[in-house]
Amino acid sequence: MSIRLFNISKSYGKQEVLHRISFEAHPGEITAFLGPNGAGKSTCMKIITGWLTDYSGTVTVCGYDISKDPIGAKRCMGYLPENNPLYLEMYVREYLEYVGQLYRIANLHGMVDEIIEKVKLEEVSGKTIGTLSKGFRQRVGLAQALLHDPQVLILDEPTSGLDPNQLGEIHSLIRELGKEKTILLSSHSLQEVKELCDHIVIINQGRIVADGQITELTKDESLENIFKRVTK
Repeated sequence: MSIRLFNISKSYGKQEVLHRISFEAHPGEITAFLGPNGAGKSTCMKIITGWLTDYSGTVTVCGYDISKDPIGAKRCMGYLPENNPLYLEMYVREYLEYVGQLYRIANLHGMVDEIIEKVKLEEVSGKTIGTLSKGFRQRVGLAQALLHDPQVLILDEPTSGLDPNQLGEIHSLIRELGKEKTILLSSHSLQEVKELCDHIVIINQGRIVADGQITELTKDESLENIFKRVTK
């Protein structure tokens, strides 16, 4: 199931932050959503995930219109926001079980065990989240996004704070998930995008300035040069 945006515009007072944004992300590919700071990426992701509702245009996730059937859309979506809000006083396993109860997951204990193993949280599963390093907190955020086995994943800076070993493990996991899920990934690392992503969408000053398969876009020009050219 895909993500589809059509003519999305958003303003704060007289300031327009998104202007008629349209793009799609499809199953079996990882789509990078890129842009300089202040380009509108986070606003756009908040609209896709239903956090922002005051906008014009249409967003569908897995065929559900996020404005008309937000529950249907959110059931098939996992979201890791940039600031990764967590309950720091809760234990890792306790937190994941709490999230699983919200999703009404069957065989909850088994699913929590599975996701703890998949995201490599075994050594900290009995610790409180507030005592964890930033890298492990990021893993907990990724675990909660994956817990209900969503068809669509929205990942805003998912590898922020990870050391090189953790980075490789999470990249492998995202790459494997991308074979069957629709993944929209925001990153400031063009090297990460080149390693992970199939499709690239670049936004600048609230407008889409590049959209295509990475192999086609970079056939005659490097990703670094494309990014610099379209975000001047």
